[in-house]
Amino acid sequence: MKSMTYGELSFHEVCQKIKEYVSKDLNGNYIISIGTDSQSYEGITKMVSVITIVRKTKGGIFFYDIKKLKMIKDLRQKIFAETQYSLDLAEKVLAFIEKNEIQATMEVHVDVGTDGSTKYLIKEIVGWVGALGFKCCIKPDAYASSGIADRLSKRDSRVG
Repeated sequence: MKSMTYGELSFHEVCQKIKEYVSKDLNGNYIISIGTDSQSYEGITKMVSVITIVRKTKGGIFFYDIKKLKMIKDLRQKIFAETQYSLDLAEKVLAFIEKNEIQATMEVHVDVGTDGSTKYLIKEIVGWVGALGFKCCIKPDAYASSGIADRLSKRDSRVG
């Protein structure tokens, strides 16, 4: 994974940074959000997954991972792939925060919303994420996927 602040990090190092961040204010109210977005161009799909940790009213930090995959042309398939990447990452982060007794709310942010071409997928995606025990956020509240990951997945992004 990567961080604009810390550079290249292993997943374990990302978890340690989350632990350090929370330890600075044990009374803080934390939300850990996982989201993925992708863009397809030049024969590939650039898939960007993001872990954010926000201390309400006091800012936050984020980490990201970029994968380049064979081009995914079908929108439904792309949204399902993004959601699967987010869920896989969320399960790993959840295992870490439970093991380390970190007090934080976990959310999975998906890149679907009531406007646009993904609205027909909302019920299916939200049901899937919820069935796995995660709170699911959709646009416009899904800042990890539709904000941060979206920006990093763009062709002209300065990362990856």
